[in-house]
Order: sequence, then structure tokens, then C-alpha cells
Amino acid sequence: MTRLAIFDCDGTLVDSGHSIHTALGETFAAHGRAVPEREESQRVIGLSLTEAMAFLAPDVSLSEHEALAATYRSAFASLRQRGAVSEPLFGGIAPLLDALEADGWLLAVATGKSDRGLHHCLVANDLYDRFVSLQTADRHPSKPHPSMALEAMLEAGATPERTVVIGDTGWDMGMARAAGAHALGALWGYHDGAELKLAGAQALASAPTEVHATMTRMIEQVPHG
Repeated sequence: MTRLAIFDCDGTLVDSGHSIHTALGETFAAHGRAVPEREESQRVIGLSLTEAMAFLAPDVSLSEHEALAATYRSAFASLRQRGAVSEPLFGGIAPLLDALEADGWLLAVATGKSDRGLHHCLVANDLYDRFVSLQTADRHPSKPHPSMALEAMLEAGATPERTVVIGDTGWDMGMARAAGAHALGALWGYHDGAELKLAGAQALASAPTEVHATMTRMIEQVPHG
């Protein structure tokens, strides 16, 4: 039977926090607003852009959230054009993907990035052809809505009981549980273990080297919780 690993991107596959914080800083400065602290900006990584802006600027209207999101897109695109975007793989991710594929797992991505942003990121890291399903904010509600995970399972031909979502935020864990999948928290990312557990993580991995064995144990558990 199909076993599916759905990875978040920012904070799980790649360390993009610095670039995201830089683009947020340019965005908020352009709108005459105080720039969020790095810790605060990292808390919204994983959300779709409009939802992230609502989290960071709860005192303004939806139209202003959308305007902030549009400015962020332009700011990030400008960073990319200047060669200033840094989205390196976390250490251990490439060997993890190799091991999972060798063991017969299918791989997918569910991310708050746009299609274009995810494409750039995966191509830059020579990962684009590794995944059978790529789900982004362009076609889905923001996490923790289960839409991305459900579509990835549909495309891969996987059931929730044989699917594990690996992510570093509470949004990822909430998405996994809402979709009926297993939720594995990645502690090398941007949210802490307590938050991941509160959001529904059934297990935590402190490093990518722990993920493969933990995922295998999770899907062997009966019944699925």
C-alpha cells in the first residue's frame, strides 16, 4: 500500500527565515508600519500571505492585509532578482529524501508558498522532480485547513492512515490532523515543541535523521489516532 510523506517547505525542507524576515521588513516599512521582530515574523511562516499579514497587523482591514501581501510578493521577487534570496536545505534533508524514496515512500509538498515561489526553491535545491504532488497557497485555503493534504493524498493515491505530514509549525500539525493524517513535528524549524504538541503533533523529531524511523513507527500504529 502507498505510503506518503507530505513535507512543509519553509522551516522544514529549507531554511528561508532570513529571506522571509527581510521581505517582511521591506513590506512593513513601505506601509509605514513598525517592522515585526524576527521571532514574531517566524511565527507566521507557513500561513498563506493574507492570513500572515492579518496575524502581524490585526488592527487593519482585510483590504490592507491584501495590500501588505501584494507588497510582500513584490519585495520577495525583488530580493530574488537581486540574488538575495537564501533558501538552503537544512542539513540531513537530502539524505532523508533519498532514504524515504529507497524505502518506497512517495513524497509531496504542502506549503504556504506560491506555485512560482515553490518552483524556484525546489529547482534551486535540485529537488523539483522528487515529489509526486506539489500543493501551494495559489490553489488552497491557508493551513491549518486540510485542503492541501487532502489533495496531495488524492494525487498520490494514499489514505490518511498511511500518510505522515512533516512540518515545523502548528499550522502544519493542524492541517495534518484535520485531514486525518499523522502529524510529525520538526523541531529544527520555527515553532517550538510545546506549540507543535498543542496543535496536534503525535511525535517530534529533533533532526531529519530521526524522521524516517519515526514515520515508519507512526503508520504501523493501530488504530490510527
